[in-house]
Amino acid sequence: MPERLAEMLLDLWTPLIILWITLPPCIYMAPMNQSQVLMSGSPLELNSLGEEQRILNRSKRGWVWNQMFVLEEFSGPEPILVGRLHTDLDPGSKKIKYILSGDGAGTIFQINDVTGDIHAIKRLDREEKAEYTLTAQAVDWETSKPLEPPSEFIIKVQDINDNAPEFLNGPYHATVPEMSILGTSVTNVTATDADDPVYGNSAKLVYSILEGQPYFSIEPETAIIKTALPNMDREAKEEYLVVIQAKDMGGHSGGLSGTTTLTVTLTDVNDNPPKFAQSLYHFSVPEDVVLGTAIGRVKANDQDIGENAQSSYDIIDGDGTALFEITSDAQAQDGIIRLRKPLDFETKKSYTLKVEAANVHIDPRFSGRGPFKDTATVKIVVEDADEPPVFSSPTYLLEVHENAALNSVIGQVTARDPDITSSPIRFSIDRHTDLERQFNINADDGKITLATPLDRELSVWHNITIIATEIRNHSQISRVPVAIKVLDVNDNAPEFASEYEAFLCENGKPGQVIQTVSAMDKDDPKNGHYFLYSLLPEMVNNPNFTIKKNEDNSLSILAKHNGFNRQKQEVYLLPIIISDSGNPPLSSTSTLTIRVCGCSNDGVVQSCNVEAYVLPIGLSMGALIAILACIILLLVIVVLFVTLRRHKNEPLIIKDDEDVRENIIRYDDEGGGEEDTEAFDIATLQNPDGINGFLPRWGLPIQWWEERNPIQTCLFSRSRIPRSLLFIFFHKDTKINCITQWTT
Repeated sequence: MPERLAEMLLDLWTPLIILWITLPPCIYMAPMNQSQVLMSGSPLELNSLGEEQRILNRSKRGWVWNQMFVLEEFSGPEPILVGRLHTDLDPGSKKIKYILSGDGAGTIFQINDVTGDIHAIKRLDREEKAEYTLTAQAVDWETSKPLEPPSEFIIKVQDINDNAPEFLNGPYHATVPEMSILGTSVTNVTATDADDPVYGNSAKLVYSILEGQPYFSIEPETAIIKTALPNMDREAKEEYLVVIQAKDMGGHSGGLSGTTTLTVTLTDVNDNPPKFAQSLYHFSVPEDVVLGTAIGRVKANDQDIGENAQSSYDIIDGDGTALFEITSDAQAQDGIIRLRKPLDFETKKSYTLKVEAANVHIDPRFSGRGPFKDTATVKIVVEDADEPPVFSSPTYLLEVHENAALNSVIGQVTARDPDITSSPIRFSIDRHTDLERQFNINADDGKITLATPLDRELSVWHNITIIATEIRNHSQISRVPVAIKVLDVNDNAPEFASEYEAFLCENGKPGQVIQTVSAMDKDDPKNGHYFLYSLLPEMVNNPNFTIKKNEDNSLSILAKHNGFNRQKQEVYLLPIIISDSGNPPLSSTSTLTIRVCGCSNDGVVQSCNVEAYVLPIGLSMGALIAILACIILLLVIVVLFVTLRRHKNEPLIIKDDEDVRENIIRYDDEGGGEEDTEAFDIATLQNPDGINGFLPRWGLPIQWWEERNPIQTCLFSRSRIPRSLLFIFFHKDTKINCITQWTT
């Protein structure tokens, strides 16, 4: 047995040594320290199996297995020997046949069924499949009966460095602020290697920069890219292309490599001040330009971009700071000079401004580079233009008394031509503002006169528009509003504020206030209204009433005595003179009507008519009429009710008085059919007056029914026919139940 083992080892190692010599140096590292001969009979393995058998009570197996290995990507002229199968049941008589099944059996791996040699007949790639599980079995050559149970073993594909590193996410893009310090991190990249990372250095990568120095550097193992130069200026160069290499085998010679590109863009920081393109700007503007119009633009250039290039513009000096303003255009990054106040060529023909542009966002890291602002001079020349007339005032306020005479002068407006030529002016009224043509104006001197009478009580204010037109150029016109206030004069006499009617109780007391009245005046005196009240001279000694002036400019009327009687006099008329405090004072007479009324004890007026005095206490004529109408209506309703009741109780057939009786009769006789209907004349029953001559004998029922109708009526004869009959029956199972009712 030892000789057989030595022979097997020699057969195995001889081709492997030859293969190791012929393969490239990069493949010599494949481990060959495990036996590729799978055999049985070793005392050590048998002992192990015996002990295992004792522990697990498993049946003895004759196979001894180890893992087999095969190099990937082997492409020799002959199939590569992977290993050999052998069993101690094989005496060498070639009566045993070896069978191989499982992953790749017959397609990738082939076995010599006599010797048990396993060969790889195809090129293997570990990155596609790293190991194969197969099943070996020894069978009898002739009968093909298994000599032992099948057993599994694994063939592992050993890695070689056949895959170059790859940057799966490349090419890369990164940004870094300009003027960054040395060693500022930019980004990191990652490469992958499909080779086995746990075997050898096939997947150990080292990174380096092939292009992009001396601006950037890379960490060999972590692939972190950093700046290699400080203070890189975006304005000098904004974009850099860096070529990065990843090499396996730890970067040693013979390793495979892959490359990618990294585009690094420097982002802007505010490291440059604004600068005007020119130090002096010239603009010209007509004197009649509309306020807010843009006169010109100035621009300060900034090499920075975005918000770092934003600048604000201001006027910091000059003789036109009050007339002009400058605003910043965020889109165009320039300053717009606009007119704030009107220009006058005849007053000043040119202006000089000093404008400043300053960065809005300043980075304190670069403040030492100087002020981030710049100044320029702007010269503005005013051009002469034909201007419209100018009124001496933007608005006019005139006052006139309402009693002013027609054609009297109310006021005057003035205007002039501001141009050097000084054209004459013609005035007119815009009649759209004076539809009633109450005013006129002198076209030459602008004097406004009254055309129609005024009444302050109708309209206090009149608003008109005056037009001034140049005679030499009718297109040059101006307008001005004129407000005319109508002043009051005392031309209206005072009068009662409303129509008053006073009520005096018959049981009133002397000195009792009958009514409080107030006056009104359409005029509007400066110091307010003050009224004087008095009675007519012939009624100063009025025996019934007196008046009293109140502090609130009202008047109270008081009764002088009691005992007023409306039968003697129902109404009293009290004329009152009301005078104002105008100059001259005006007065009017208003009459107060006082009615004598009947009142309750607490002074509540109940009736003021003379007719009510003769009626019962507490009832007026209207109330009595209403009560009588209700009584008559009730009487009519009662009479109608009684009449209808009597008419309802009268019998329909007038016969002798009889007691009202009601009989319920039940009998079980069957109906006689047509014989019953022929037993009497139905017309006789419908004529009660003639029924006495056709009365049947007592006790004989008369029955009839209608065809298709189960209701039957039964008549029972008596010695005398009832005045009214009602017969009701119920038909059930050819039995008749009748109810008859008669009244006398």
